[in-house]
Amino acid sequence: MTQATSTPIKAQNQPWFLQLWFYVLVAMAVGVALGQFYPSLGAKMQPLGDAFIKAIRVVIAPIIFCSVVHGIASMANMAKVGRVALKALIYFEVLTTVALIIGLVAVNVFRPGVGMNVDLSHIDTSSLTPYLTQTHKQTTEEFLLNIIPNTFVGAFAEGNVLQVLYVAVLCGFALSWLGEKAKPLTTLIDVATEMLFRIVAIVMWAAPIGAFGAIAFTVGKFGSGSLLSLGQLLISFYLTCLIFVFGVLWPIAHWCGFSLPKLIRYIWEELLIVFATTSSETVLPRMIAKMQAAGCEQSVVGLVIPTGYSFNLDGTCLYLATAAVFLAQATNTPLTIEHQIGLLLVLLLASKGAAGVAGAAFVVLAATLASVGTIPVESVALILGIHRLMSEGLTPTNLVGNAVATIVVAKWEGALDEDKLHRVLDRKA
Repeated sequence: MTQATSTPIKAQNQPWFLQLWFYVLVAMAVGVALGQFYPSLGAKMQPLGDAFIKAIRVVIAPIIFCSVVHGIASMANMAKVGRVALKALIYFEVLTTVALIIGLVAVNVFRPGVGMNVDLSHIDTSSLTPYLTQTHKQTTEEFLLNIIPNTFVGAFAEGNVLQVLYVAVLCGFALSWLGEKAKPLTTLIDVATEMLFRIVAIVMWAAPIGAFGAIAFTVGKFGSGSLLSLGQLLISFYLTCLIFVFGVLWPIAHWCGFSLPKLIRYIWEELLIVFATTSSETVLPRMIAKMQAAGCEQSVVGLVIPTGYSFNLDGTCLYLATAAVFLAQATNTPLTIEHQIGLLLVLLLASKGAAGVAGAAFVVLAATLASVGTIPVESVALILGIHRLMSEGLTPTNLVGNAVATIVVAKWEGALDEDKLHRVLDRKA
């Protein structure tokens, strides 16, 4: 895996004007200008962003499968897999709970919806139909049962990250127990992993086009009007995301002995891409490669990154807490402390159902309001127009949270090459 994982590091040795992040920034600037001055044309650029996301999704399931299978099959101690998974889940649950609490506190302090006095009878909810039809109160049993695919191939066909992870863990254990007999297949999977990362490297050169299309569509369709009408909500939400990143993740990074600003600089290209496309799935393969290149063992990265995409959505938790209380404030719906604690408990489970796909958080929000029944579910129409703009804050937060989680769990497990991590973050690799 040395070739595949070294690709992101090599790119850093190029002149800044030849690096991917520069092209993405230029494309985003052009997209903003097009959406601002020619909104109707900008809104038609959405297929470019959607095409890029689809091109990346094609390889996500195979990369997760190959990375996890090879990582587990190469481990001598099978108990380590269970320890890594348990430590990761404990960390995820603690951090997402903290994110929900911060979101609730911040929205009660900033109070962006107070004074809006929205009358729901005057709100057009026809645009909510596609989202409301997807809402479903998911029980714990249904969530856990959904991790097991109906068929082996079905996990890959549906693109469910947790189902692919489940199949990969089983295959990894099986190959490990086969011993020497499994070496030819393990070698083949390793080569397949390198091939898939090369495919990602090729597809990523279309990232500027995807970023251009996504940003042009966002600005063209939701631009200035949405920003002005609900600007206070957007500002308070972005501030909340910054409070979490620098008030929670930075101390954790410092405690673990690495610099969060340097880590953000290391994944700068990925942050720009998820900001533009509002989908963290677009950089999942690159995050696996970069975390391995930063000194985290392959087996740990293969488990933590894919699992974190469902269980460690810090930005999504901030969004759900902020949006839910904002809607209560805007519609003058009484929401006591007891109601908010109950909402937090529901969101702890509901947030786990929002993968890194654009729009999933909005569906989860609608489903949560429908299941709780305290806040009118029709009120989500208020933020439908700016959901994508809020997603531009929550997806980078999710990404930074998962990058920190990978390093923390790797260090916790003794599977982190700290010298290599510091060399990479200091650009001395």
